Amino acid sequence: MKTVLVTGANGQLGQCIQKIQPQHAKINFHFKSSRDLDITNVKAVNDYFSNHDFDYCVNCAAYTNVELAESEEEKAYLVNAEAAKYLAEACAENNVTLIHISTDYVFDGTKKTPYVETDTTNPISVYGASKLKGEQNIQEIFNNYFIIRTSWLYAEFGKNFYKTILRKAEEKANLTITTEQKGTPTNANDLAELIVEIINTENKNYGIYHFSNEGEATWYDFTKEIIQNLNLAEAEKPSLKPIASYKTKAARPVYSVLDKTKVRNIIQTISWQESLQQLMKNHN
Repeated sequence: MKTVLVTGANGQLGQCIQKIQPQHAKINFHFKSSRDLDITNVKAVNDYFSNHDFDYCVNCAAYTNVELAESEEEKAYLVNAEAAKYLAEACAENNVTLIHISTDYVFDGTKKTPYVETDTTNPISVYGASKLKGEQNIQEIFNNYFIIRTSWLYAEFGKNFYKTILRKAEEKANLTITTEQKGTPTNANDLAELIVEIINTENKNYGIYHFSNEGEATWYDFTKEIIQNLNLAEAEKPSLKPIASYKTKAARPVYSVLDKTKVRNIIQTISWQESLQQLMKNHN
């Protein structure tokens, strides 16, 4: 029996892990939201670890509001960088493997081919910089970590682009969606499966991994695919128009597709269209 702490339990990824928990009777999960365990409080973290015997800590907790991070820099760094450090220190002290979720936003988006794990990082937003600092803090403390960079995460839980489009479609809203950025939508349920696979197989190939679904898309492509999968009559479909760019506080990588070669040694990856279709088939 492996004992696993999951922080950020109420977020979309945390809820996806909770959903598959019944299929994994040999894992004793401890799901903690920020209310249950404040990971920005070093004493609370250390006390919690010393009172439990964990094998793994899965850090799903993050400050993810890319726009708001520009004006809440201190808060973004506290959650994404300092808290990651506190968890890494507690893991090192208690011989716990850390599985930490990071982002494609650690890159600047100037590359024209998918980013590999060893590519130079150069975040162009506070959010991206705070997540990179979290990665660096972990790496400075110990070696028993999996840092999983992912992109454009969505699920049937929490707040995300996918759920926003579903709501807008229901309201028959007029949609104007950008074609400026290219990346890969990632079903958080697939990321949850990867995390559990690492735990179940007791994988010791520590390091940084890139994980998303396969293929690439713009936000416009993603929206179009969501609407198509709703199987609405033509008259029922919301109007959808592409727009080249839109004004935002935070800069975003123009291209942030991740190379999945390394992670395919652990789990099979599927196309973002197939994964989206599976989710919508099961939840609509």
